[in-house]
Amino acid sequence: MSTLTRIESEALTVEVSSLGAEMQSLTSRDGRAWLWNGDAAFWSGRSPVLFPIVGKAPGDTLSIGGKPYPMKQHGFARRSTFALSASGTGFCRHELAADAETRAVYPFDFRLALEHRLDGHRLSVTATVRNEGADPMPYGIGFHPAFRWPLPGGEGKPHVVVLDNGAEPPLSRLHDGLLAADHLPSPFQAGRLELEHDLFDADAMIFPDGAGSGLTYGPPDGPSLTFRFENLPNLALWQKPGAPFLCIEPWHGMAAHAGGTAELTERPFTVALAPGESAAYGFSVELPA
Repeated sequence: MSTLTRIESEALTVEVSSLGAEMQSLTSRDGRAWLWNGDAAFWSGRSPVLFPIVGKAPGDTLSIGGKPYPMKQHGFARRSTFALSASGTGFCRHELAADAETRAVYPFDFRLALEHRLDGHRLSVTATVRNEGADPMPYGIGFHPAFRWPLPGGEGKPHVVVLDNGAEPPLSRLHDGLLAADHLPSPFQAGRLELEHDLFDADAMIFPDGAGSGLTYGPPDGPSLTFRFENLPNLALWQKPGAPFLCIEPWHGMAAHAGGTAELTERPFTVALAPGESAAYGFSVELPA
């Protein structure tokens, strides 16, 4: 059975479930709720962590060293129960370690820690992966937080995503859940994308390269969210068609190529972590005062 851990700052309150170490709510002191509520009529997720893969594997089967392993979309961490390893007023840390169940589908000794930390109006989420085995460990990792669209106070106003770097990164799409080979023209103009629901009729908008390490989301003349990304070179934007949320997803790793191999090491942006080494990945979001 999952348990909730509540953390607070002078401005924000966050609740995190032991199931998937997934954030369940992000609320301002004035009662405004910024995170998607997980309504299963659209999508029951709220802010899952994606590990040891991001996206789908062909036929939901991953190949590791030529041996097949069953692996559902976005990996098993989001469906696993994490242990609460540390907590205080403004932070909590959950951990997931390899066991017989995980080794049956992913034959590596890993430890995945997820920390949520509040500082005033800023939430920081950091994932640390450690290879506790004797062999190099391949994986992908990413975040999948869903925020309300429209944001509180932005009802009836157009919402935009503005990249800090002002870039126009090429767009990739999915074909049956796998990454299509062709790159499409960027929907950004000088780093700015005005959001329309029909942008997501063809599933997620994926930007493998060039989206940079930060962006702003919200109405130009209303409350907005400011994001920073650490060690996460890929970006996706996703909405279940017609749903009142937008997922802003920074990743290090993507779905397998359509028509390509199921081998984990061949997936785009796969990490290979040396034995005994750790790597950290994170995002922060600053909420309006």
